Amino acid sequence: MALVTVDELLERAEKGGYAVGAFNANNMEIVQAIMTAAEKEQAPVIMQASQGAIKYAGLTFLTGLVKLAAESSRVPIALHLDHGTDFEQVIRCIRSGFTSVMYDGSKLPLEENIAMSKKVLEIARPIGVSVEAELGKIGGTEDDIHVSEKEAMYTDPEEAKYFVEQTGIKSLAVAIGTAHGQYKGEPRLDLERLQKIKSLVNIPIVLHGSSGVPDETIQQAIKLGVRKVNIDTNIREAFVGAMRQVMSEKPKEIDPRQILGPAREVAIETIRQKIRVFGSSERAW
Repeated sequence: MALVTVDELLERAEKGGYAVGAFNANNMEIVQAIMTAAEKEQAPVIMQASQGAIKYAGLTFLTGLVKLAAESSRVPIALHLDHGTDFEQVIRCIRSGFTSVMYDGSKLPLEENIAMSKKVLEIARPIGVSVEAELGKIGGTEDDIHVSEKEAMYTDPEEAKYFVEQTGIKSLAVAIGTAHGQYKGEPRLDLERLQKIKSLVNIPIVLHGSSGVPDETIQQAIKLGVRKVNIDTNIREAFVGAMRQVMSEKPKEIDPRQILGPAREVAIETIRQKIRVFGSSERAW
């Protein structure tokens, strides 16, 4: 089926009380793994591309891979730009065929973040492209984006209310204690803050940096209004771990298919498990 928008996926998730998995697509095998996992679980999914993935694979190739996956798939798939910090890059992704973009102005002063988010919305909304914004700085490192522990700060609920009122955004990424990359210890999410934010904004909430967060905590967050859960690091860990195992067991192997194939299979199972945690199995249409 054709690509769908993130807004459509999250509107259905809001009504159904579940979350949609947003999985980072870094290469062909991972795109295939996301699609296969979604089909096996009969779940809607979001394939998202970070700035690093776009630099690595190229915008045209990455867009083409996901479009082909969607067209050949029996489940709804959205193509989303993850952490777009550059306005021109956001526009390039829209022109390339992305059905959703994230404008990440979280490092900007509040009013500047609002102004830039509105600028993106003015271009994207009339042509049916979804827009996600971010308020509050999520710690850690993802590709070219780094936020130190000192810089990281939680989303203020009242600011979130003001931000949504001023922009009319339909999904908002918030900082409640998650971080990008691998955690040093078990993360502690501020679920009371999440509950307060949701009571004030009443739109789908996005949780970034969710790899490594205990399943039970993720499910609590979903009950409190999280409708999009981003997963990247867990897929990388599973994928590269399987590659290392093959290369360790078969040090003379030179066929990349024999190394990447098993990695793809492990990634499929990792993604399927996440989909079940999010409650989006059997939610495809």
